[in-house]
Amino acid sequence: MTNTSAMVALQSLKATNKSMDVVQGRISTGYRVAEASDNAAYWSIATTMRSDNKALSAVQDALGLGAGKIDTSYTAMNNVLEAVDAIKSKLVTARGASAENQGKIQAEIEILLDHIKSAATGASYAGTNILATDDTGNMEVVSAYNRSSAGTVTVGTIQIDIASVKLFAAGGLPGGLADDIMLIDIVTNGADADIDGYLTDVETALSGMSNAAADLGAAKTRLDLQKDFVSNLMDSIERGVGQLVDADMNEESTRLQALQVQQQLGIQALAIANQNAQSILALFK
Repeated sequence: MTNTSAMVALQSLKATNKSMDVVQGRISTGYRVAEASDNAAYWSIATTMRSDNKALSAVQDALGLGAGKIDTSYTAMNNVLEAVDAIKSKLVTARGASAENQGKIQAEIEILLDHIKSAATGASYAGTNILATDDTGNMEVVSAYNRSSAGTVTVGTIQIDIASVKLFAAGGLPGGLADDIMLIDIVTNGADADIDGYLTDVETALSGMSNAAADLGAAKTRLDLQKDFVSNLMDSIERGVGQLVDADMNEESTRLQALQVQQQLGIQALAIANQNAQSILALFK
């Protein structure tokens, strides 16, 4: 005898168990789309977005490294500007001074010149120094990762013109904005005309260094802004991925409780159906 009621109850119980497996899987992983079979379109989009976020994470690291290099150079350049400004004041004082006083002033100037060279050669970050270098090209910092709808990828960069900011060649040798002021010697050349020439050199150096500091400051600001943008963009992408594939834990927990009740009712229904069948069979004994 076919027990139709038992078959229906069994099918219902199987469906309930299958739904419970799905819900329990979502609760255990936290995802409603954990693999392609759950939803191929959403899984594909989420996978691509996660890949983009990994690339942006690398961009963020590069921006942090670049910001460290620029910040180090910017700090050193401002320090050098203060020293050059002090040299300017001492040269004005030396004009018309006695040879003895000029000797004392020269000693003070040499201390400042040594400090300028030390600040420039010491402005290294992660092995890079753009204030004392033989390089004359551009320093590139990866700043963006873009993928078009067609799949074309472009990597954006922020560039710093090294030739316009370097103070020395590598090791503090001549080859940059500080070349002329490093030759100041009012003991040997202490006439007013000579000092006026040194003052002209200082003004030229101050102008170039001020422009260099402005360029470095602008690059620093741009890098900081880009770091914030990339961080916000990554958060936005992460939220977008979550909206596509994350499970609503409150909803899934409620569903699981309902399915557990449904499962218990299904077991009871199956037991009743089997019991009824046994009762009918007993009538024929």
